[in-house]
Amino acid sequence: MRKTIAVIALGAVALTMSVPARAEVSELRVPLGAGGFGFLPLHMMKKYQLVEKEAEKLGLKLTVNYAKIGGPSVMNDALLSGSADFISAGPPSFLILWDRTKGKGDVRGVAAMSTMPMYLNTSEPHLKTLDDIKTGDKIAVTAVKVSIPAIIMQMYAKQKDGADKTFKFDPFTVSMTHPDGVVAMLSGNKQITAHYTSPPFAQRELEDGKIRTIQTTNDVMGGPQTFTMISTTTKFHDNNPKAYAAFVAALKQAFAMIKRDKKAAAEVLLESMGGKGWTTDQLIKILDQPDIYYTTKPEGVMKYAEFMNSIGTLKHKPASLDELFFDAKSLGGGN
Repeated sequence: MRKTIAVIALGAVALTMSVPARAEVSELRVPLGAGGFGFLPLHMMKKYQLVEKEAEKLGLKLTVNYAKIGGPSVMNDALLSGSADFISAGPPSFLILWDRTKGKGDVRGVAAMSTMPMYLNTSEPHLKTLDDIKTGDKIAVTAVKVSIPAIIMQMYAKQKDGADKTFKFDPFTVSMTHPDGVVAMLSGNKQITAHYTSPPFAQRELEDGKIRTIQTTNDVMGGPQTFTMISTTTKFHDNNPKAYAAFVAALKQAFAMIKRDKKAAAEVLLESMGGKGWTTDQLIKILDQPDIYYTTKPEGVMKYAEFMNSIGTLKHKPASLDELFFDAKSLGGGN
């Protein structure tokens, strides 16, 4: 009997030893998002094969497929279906996905990616402030109710006029891409009367002497805030520590390259936006603005979370960044 048990035990050990450790992925799927300032680090990572090089340092052979898809809903679906490994979006979109998957998939933040303000631009004489909005006015945003500017205007309304007025600006918003918003603003066709937009589209509008900024997201948030950030699933994070580490290291390397060589970064940026309509000098000038920078540090994310929970957009209220990010302390603090 003992001999039989010993044989079984030895067989079990042999079987255990013969099962290889779970292999990490050999390919990463990373949607690039829209071209432009908020997604520049991803385009730098693609151009210079930064993830592949960082993975090699860790002994992992990795290829990266940078899919050309964009838009928060498309990216969210790609991550949840398993057809993307890392996605990028603004904090409100991330928070909705975090809330939706809490306890069943657990999407969490990897790192912030870009910090920059958005600008509410108008050429209408009667719009001195957002409070001057009136019947017939239309404000272009990328998505009504849930985009960064939509949330910011809700915050502003609640701060200024109380909770019962939180959504008073929502009826004035219309969905429009940034490029279409610029065309509408510069054409003067009155399709929209204001545009809440991001670099470089805001700067393009401001080159027209009739257009001015009446509010920025920094004004409402009381300081800088994350514009785009990276997230993934807990399953991917846990099963692929080397690939995850390589991606984060490559992201930081991209930040350093942008800071070190603005001309090279502007050339990649121009390519990401279609290669026309701008000069590298124009883009360098915008990259040099002190309130536009690239960092892993989350800024303003908890403010978004607390507000969105208070108005019912989020069911769950995170206690801290540790609940939202895999390793918040390594990202340089934040709020």
